[in-house]
Amino acid sequence: MKNLMLAGVSALCLLALPVAAAEIDAAKIADHIKVLSSDAFEGRGPNTPGEVKTVEYITRQFQAVGLKPGGDLKNGVRAWTQDVPLARFDTKGPVKVEVNTGAGVQAWTQGEEIAIRAASTGIDHLTVQNAPIVFVGYGVTAPERNWDDFKGQDLKGKVALVLINDPDFETGQGDFAGKAMTYYGRWTYKFEEAARRGAIGFLVIHETAPASYGWATVKNSNTNTIFDVVRADPSKSHAPLEGWVQRDKVVELFKASGLDFETAKKVAQTRDFTPVTLKATFSTDYAVAVEKIVSKNVVGLLPGTKRPNETVIYSAHWDHLGVGLPDARGDKIYNGAQDNASGTSMLIEIARAFAKAPRTERSVAFLSVTAEEKGLLGSEYYASNPLYPLATTAGVINMDGVSPFGPAKDFTTSGDAPLTLQDDLIALALTHGKTYAPDPRPGAGSFFRSDHFPFAKVGVPAISFGAGRDLVNGGKAAGDKASEDYVTNRYHQPADEYSDSWDLSGASQDGLMLFELGSQLANSSRWPSWKAGSEFKLKRDETTTQRK
Repeated sequence: MKNLMLAGVSALCLLALPVAAAEIDAAKIADHIKVLSSDAFEGRGPNTPGEVKTVEYITRQFQAVGLKPGGDLKNGVRAWTQDVPLARFDTKGPVKVEVNTGAGVQAWTQGEEIAIRAASTGIDHLTVQNAPIVFVGYGVTAPERNWDDFKGQDLKGKVALVLINDPDFETGQGDFAGKAMTYYGRWTYKFEEAARRGAIGFLVIHETAPASYGWATVKNSNTNTIFDVVRADPSKSHAPLEGWVQRDKVVELFKASGLDFETAKKVAQTRDFTPVTLKATFSTDYAVAVEKIVSKNVVGLLPGTKRPNETVIYSAHWDHLGVGLPDARGDKIYNGAQDNASGTSMLIEIARAFAKAPRTERSVAFLSVTAEEKGLLGSEYYASNPLYPLATTAGVINMDGVSPFGPAKDFTTSGDAPLTLQDDLIALALTHGKTYAPDPRPGAGSFFRSDHFPFAKVGVPAISFGAGRDLVNGGKAAGDKASEDYVTNRYHQPADEYSDSWDLSGASQDGLMLFELGSQLANSSRWPSWKAGSEFKLKRDETTTQRK
């Protein structure tokens, strides 16, 4: 009972609510994954034939289990989809990169030493000639922490080198939450800051530990098609040049300038850091194909019986990386079985459980979003253009991957959300014999990397569920080994494929627990809330009067 008390009164009230008996069938989850991650779906890239097949499949499944269309209103009738206007950017032809250190010119190969993203500013050709290179530390401007890495440096016409993660990551101590990544540590923030500073470009220095993934993931994610939401002025959000560079090449640049990279990095972990101009210039030349397209979120709905204008949302992204650079085996299809055919399959089966059960008092929406892999764009678009009012959205339960390693004695979430909805889940999990394990990789910034985050930014209580690592068979050692193997050898690689050796019985258990969480919330009049001190609380509080 001690843990229940720690979870809070709201969790105890939630547990008192009845839940209809339900079953989440592991075999059905497996069947969906096999289809969605098959080569026939070509990696489920947005704006590809794979998207068409994926949207059609999810729509058929939503319809078959008994949902109603929950998407855009067209002539007063709901469609199964929500249109998501996107801008698409692809490099055309070779990407030429040269770095002049004064001692000679080095050519860097796209995908090997450097991974340049197709320019997202709408230009069709980018040429940079001999731009000065400036090291800007972690690239952070945080007035509330009395932290400024730029110190007035004018970056116009310059290319900046920036470290990934926060200044605290290596020491685990300081003003940026220690090992736990803040938003300042995310590569998305680094690029946003580049645009604000007027830099011609930012290159993020890749180091595996602070990035939380290897170079293969960087290469595959950034040399592929780039998408963004359609913006009135893209230059306010993106510098012309965005990319990543291998650490070893940066070490060479520092050495050619008579400097030591590791020493400079340690200085960057302090407030005393000032930008360092290297004795090197950067040049690049490449063409960009720019196209405006419309992708789709798929939305199914079960209207509430008493308060249909109040909504509980389950979400999972359907997209993956599509067809890209070949791996060592020559495989070009990024099947995305775990990421996120598995979460999409769970979404379908939880929807089936709800459709079989008595209707809930609040409406329940099932949202399968596009372009997560391109920057959470489908969920960002929904959060900016909601189909159902955000003020009366009681909570969002997101699923980004399920475990194929069998049952676990624990579970986790993407980041430790300061949220009563997470407390509710922790308390409910105890009744299933599961304990909460804090995010095992807080430095990876998982909270900012899943589709619950755009909802959190606008104040909606939102969590992203993660399977546990303390496996019933093999314990934590086995779970850690399996997870690390996945991140190293399959995450964002063609090898993320379904295997008949998978044990999805743990996914079935997790799905039942998430069904109960949403069912209890949808049959209550409670409003989960952000806790005091959360950066998302103020935004939610602004809409308090809209909730009864």
